[in-house]
Amino acid sequence: MARRFAEKKLVIASHNPGKVREIGDLLRPFSVEVVSAGDLGISEPEETGMTFRANAELKARHSAEASGLPALADDSGLAVTALNGDPGIYSARWAGPSKDFGHAMQKVEEALAGKTDRSARFVCALALAWPDGHVEIFEGTVAGDLVWPPRGDKGFGYDPMFRPAGEALTYGEIDPDEKHATSHRAAAFRQLVEACFKD
Repeated sequence: MARRFAEKKLVIASHNPGKVREIGDLLRPFSVEVVSAGDLGISEPEETGMTFRANAELKARHSAEASGLPALADDSGLAVTALNGDPGIYSARWAGPSKDFGHAMQKVEEALAGKTDRSARFVCALALAWPDGHVEIFEGTVAGDLVWPPRGDKGFGYDPMFRPAGEALTYGEIDPDEKHATSHRAAAFRQLVEACFKD
């Protein structure tokens, strides 16, 4: 049985304002006040885990210990079947220090040269940690395939080259509200809300 979230305040273990806003919107119905790790001056820990789950847990525990409040972290990325799951947990690193995802998508495409399997999935692990060390972890995935050249400018990261299964449009072309309803992060969030926030 998952632990219920009974506190009024939650730290989002991220320095990304967009991500903090998105998570805040998703938690608004539960009257939870969210504050970012960045706003509290909490450093970003080194992501030394070998899985999305391990890195999400590491970030959540770090912010919970530093703030004395429960903390929520996510770790997500693109796992390409023919590349043995790469870029995976290194999805952001493939974009380099300047976070150039045009470059990252080019790297994926070059690595796929000559391969016929273009299937991939987006993965999101969410970890909710309390200051006493208790952690709940949820994982969501969306399967699809990769297109080239990239299409659309509505998403971010690898979205313009990822087409979810059964769709004609990429995540870069789909309306953001529709993407948020069906994404890997939404799938993980539904599990989190069901387990920890719903009465």
